Amino acid sequence: MSFWNSTIGGLIGFSLGGPIGGLIGAVIGSKVGSKDRSNAKRFTSNQQQQAAFFAALFACLAKLAKADGVVSKEEVEKVDNFIKERFKFPSEQRLFAIKVFNQAKDDNVSYEEYASQLAGLLAGNKNALVVFYELLFELAMADEILDPAEEALLRKTPGIFGIDLSLFDKLKDQFSSDSSDPYKVLGVTSNMPFDDIKKIYQKKRREFHPDTLISKGLPDELLDKAKEKFIEIQQAFEVIEKKNSN
Repeated sequence: MSFWNSTIGGLIGFSLGGPIGGLIGAVIGSKVGSKDRSNAKRFTSNQQQQAAFFAALFACLAKLAKADGVVSKEEVEKVDNFIKERFKFPSEQRLFAIKVFNQAKDDNVSYEEYASQLAGLLAGNKNALVVFYELLFELAMADEILDPAEEALLRKTPGIFGIDLSLFDKLKDQFSSDSSDPYKVLGVTSNMPFDDIKKIYQKKRREFHPDTLISKGLPDELLDKAKEKFIEIQQAFEVIEKKNSN
């Protein structure tokens, strides 16, 4: 992701277009000439998706933070800690993330517009959208309090993304209670037949396997989240399997 402070970043922003492309261009401040515009076509869909994922993530975080009308000092600190602890960015990328957050916080583009463009760009990669959604939820619940305005935006996001609409309730339950409950991790109940639980586990395991997400263009810096999810799914099933073998 070293291109964020270069003309290449500006070109990718131009090639993306829409609110996300405009945001990248505004943050990097690159001037894209007519010759550069023709060169912008050379970027692969994976490069565009990675740039869009990153910019949209911090833009949507900004919109969540300002959902109640004001971004408090505590919310800024929460986002900064999230950037440092979750991603462990080097200084250049951390600066980019903060600039995107600050730019999006005060622009006239809505949360829905950023989310909708990302959904279109990642239409063939629903698993990446699920990872994105979980990251948003993780930040919103970092202080264990979900503001009503934040909740309203998070509730409508699965519909925008075209992912499982029940994810909101599942994640809210998971983040606000014992997240180590293996049944909640898999999104199942303890009274389900084991064979049904196993089928759900196998489906989730395939969806969140790191190799699957790498092949679909998930940014390297966000693969740690996917790997955590994969391990969490694996460990949850092992606990349930052990209970059923006794």
